[in-house]
Amino acid sequence: METLANTTLLVAKEQIPGLRFRSEDVLTDAQSRSKRRWDLNRATLLGNAYHGKVEITFQTSDGQDKKVATTIWTVDDLFITLKAGCALPIAAILGIEFL
Repeated sequence: METLANTTLLVAKEQIPGLRFRSEDVLTDAQSRSKRRWDLNRATLLGNAYHGKVEITFQTSDGQDKKVATTIWTVDDLFITLKAGCALPIAAILGIEFL
C-alpha cells in the first residue's frame, strides 16, 4: 500500500507560479477548512517571528498532490504568500505540517 509520502512530489517554491489550480476547494468539510485556516495563521506567526518552516501539501488542477517546504509570510482570504514572494491558493491546500 502506498502512503501519501510516497506519492507526493516535493517541489521548489519557485515552481509554484507555473502550476495551475482548480477554483473549488480540495477540502470538503467545514471542520477541515477551519483547521487549515488555524494552521495557516499559526504557521504565519511561526514564520514571521522565528523564521520557522512548514511543509504544505497541496493539489494542482490535474489532481496531483505536491508539497513544498517553506516559510509562510502572509495569509489573506484566498491566498498565502511564501518566502519567495509567490502566492498559493488556500483552496488548493490539503494540509500543513510543522517542521
